[in-house]
Amino acid sequence: MRIFVTGGAGFIGSAVCRHLIGDLGCEVIVVDKLTYAASLSSLAPVSQSPLFHLETVDICDEAAINALFDTYDPDAVIHLAAESHVDRSISGARVFVDTNIVGTFTLLEAARRRLARAEPGRAERFRFIHVSTDEVFGSLGSDGRFTETSPYDPSSPYSASKAASDHLAMAWRRTYGLPVIITNCSNNYGPYHFPEKLIPLTILSALDGQPLPVYGTGENVRDWLYVEDHAKALVRVLERGRPGETYNIGGGNERRNIDVVRRICALMDEMRPQGGPHERLITFVTDRPGHDQRYAIDAAKIETELDWRAEETFETGIEKTVAWYLSRRDWWEPLRRGVYAGERLGLLPA
Repeated sequence: MRIFVTGGAGFIGSAVCRHLIGDLGCEVIVVDKLTYAASLSSLAPVSQSPLFHLETVDICDEAAINALFDTYDPDAVIHLAAESHVDRSISGARVFVDTNIVGTFTLLEAARRRLARAEPGRAERFRFIHVSTDEVFGSLGSDGRFTETSPYDPSSPYSASKAASDHLAMAWRRTYGLPVIITNCSNNYGPYHFPEKLIPLTILSALDGQPLPVYGTGENVRDWLYVEDHAKALVRVLERGRPGETYNIGGGNERRNIDVVRRICALMDEMRPQGGPHERLITFVTDRPGHDQRYAIDAAKIETELDWRAEETFETGIEKTVAWYLSRRDWWEPLRRGVYAGERLGLLPA
C-alpha cells in the first residue's frame, strides 16, 4: 500500500512509519510541517528505505495538499498531524484551531476531490484514518470508562479542537461517503516522545537533578498506552476497520500521575542511582486550568472486532522507556538544550 502519514515526524506518527516500512514493507509518504515537536531523527531507522518519502508541507495549505494527492494517489491516509500539548493550547489556542480543525478539513476535502475523479471502486478501497484522543470525552468520575458512544465534553482548547475535527471527519463520511474511520486513544508514552510531556519530562529532569513538577496533588488518573502498541492498533484499523466506525484504543493501564512519577523515580534509582533518591525531587505545583480528573478507555470493541490487544503492561513499557531515554542522549539532548528545556507551560495569559 501507498500511505500518507500526516505528522509522520512526530511521536506517534514516527512509530507508525517505522512499523509500516520496517515491519510491513508499505510505501509511506510523510506529510509534516516539521514544527518544534517533529524530529527527523525519529525516522532515522527507515529514512534510507526506498519506501520512505518526505514532503514538508503544512496540512492547511490547500494547493500543496491537493498536489500531493495528485502526485502520489495514496491508498490510505493515517491522519496524525496535530498540535497536541494541552498546556500550550491554554496559552495559545489559535494554532490548535488552525492545524487541528482547518488542517483536517483541508485533508478531507483533498481526499474527496481526488476520489471523485478516481476509477470505479477506488473510493471504496481507500481509507482515511482520523486519529483522535480520549480527551474529547471530558473527565470521568471515580468509576466507568469511555466507550465509542460516550458523549463529547471537551475541557481544553486542545480537546475542543480535536472534538471539532472528529465531527468534521464523520460528517464527511455521512455526507460524501468518504471512507473515514475515527480512533480515540489514551495517553501514549515510549521512545521518541518530545520532552514536554509528563513521562519524558520527568525522566530527563530527574537525570539533571531538577525539580519534578506534579500538578495539584497528583491524583489525576490517565490510561497509558505504549506507542508501539498504538502504531500496531492503527494499522489493524486500516486493515480491518469498517468505514464510518469509531474505535477506542487504550492500554488498560490506569495510573495516578503521582504514581507514574514515583515509578520513574524508582527506576532511575535502579538504572542511574547518581543523585538519588530521585523521589526527593518531586514538587507539587499549582494545577493547570481545566485539568480533567480521570480518563479510562474501554477497548473492548477493537479487541473483539479487530483482534487487537496491547502487548505492553505499564510496568514493562515504562521500564523500556526509561532505559531508552538513558541510552539515547543523542536524540533528546538537542531538543532539551535547543527547543524545550523543561520550563512550565500552560500558564494563563495575562
